[in-house]
Amino acid sequence: MAKAKVVLTDYVWESLDVEKKLLDGLAELVPLKTKTPDEFIAEAADCDALLNTYAGPITAAVMGRMPKCRIIARYGIGVDTIDLDAATQAGIIVTNNPTYCIDEVAEHTMALVLACARKVALYDRLVRAGRWEVPPGKPMFRVSGRTLGLVGFGNIARAVAVRAHAFGMRVLFADPFVREGQFQAPGTKVELAQLLNEADFVSLHPPLTKETRKMMNDDTLSRMKRSAFLVNCSRGPVVDTDALVRALDAKALAGCALDTTDPEPLPDPHPLRGRDSVIVTPHVAWYSEQALVGLQAGAPSEVRRVLTGEWPLNVVNRAVKGKNRAGL
Repeated sequence: MAKAKVVLTDYVWESLDVEKKLLDGLAELVPLKTKTPDEFIAEAADCDALLNTYAGPITAAVMGRMPKCRIIARYGIGVDTIDLDAATQAGIIVTNNPTYCIDEVAEHTMALVLACARKVALYDRLVRAGRWEVPPGKPMFRVSGRTLGLVGFGNIARAVAVRAHAFGMRVLFADPFVREGQFQAPGTKVELAQLLNEADFVSLHPPLTKETRKMMNDDTLSRMKRSAFLVNCSRGPVVDTDALVRALDAKALAGCALDTTDPEPLPDPHPLRGRDSVIVTPHVAWYSEQALVGLQAGAPSEVRRVLTGEWPLNVVNRAVKGKNRAGL
């Protein structure tokens, strides 16, 4: 029996030993380092499965050129670069990896909250430049007793809530899909407008959808306290970057801390670079050595399941069950 063909569109880790071990004897792995479908489609045209990190978008047209593809397995959590409706229509199973970095992103979110509160990045830059003084960071307020507003209350946001509560913070959340008291995590459900009005730190955790794209815009940013900070460890396009720059220019916000941006990476120069009130990290919230193990094993494990006739664990387009190319 001929081996299946599995194309890996792109990856950012040093070794493919995990993928090779999981697919050994079952499939031929074709690793690529591409950024767009135009770069990988020639190799993927006859693939049985597609492993995907960042390269995209994977549209209906792209899927139409992969007539044998049974599964598109994303290494990460978000699937906004994949047309899920088109995949379902084509009978292609789409999976993600929703749990590999919950602790890491929650920890990074709290690190950014604390860095904003204690002006860590600013003081570090001042000391490196030979200055040793307190006034440039004023005013500063203790975190205990301040209000953290979580936009979205999924796995990561709830992990943030637990950590923030341990610091003595009041936690609010806004999520139309979560009921008050549905989960054990600390937090009071409020409408988004109230959250923006009351929070000292607004931390973004929604998936990127049509509804959430640029949800932080001129209107919503204007509802935040002038003393508040915006934190984003979700998806860059959730924030209207131009609106954020305008808010910072007008001093309508105290500042922001961003692990994801739109565009990404930020070009140099860019209005968000070089500001004392802005912290930017290079989309690294997901990373730890432990998370990398879970990340790298997740997607090829899902491919292995499909190729051996099993239903995957983390299917995003569940309507494809019973009418997919894999016959599952």
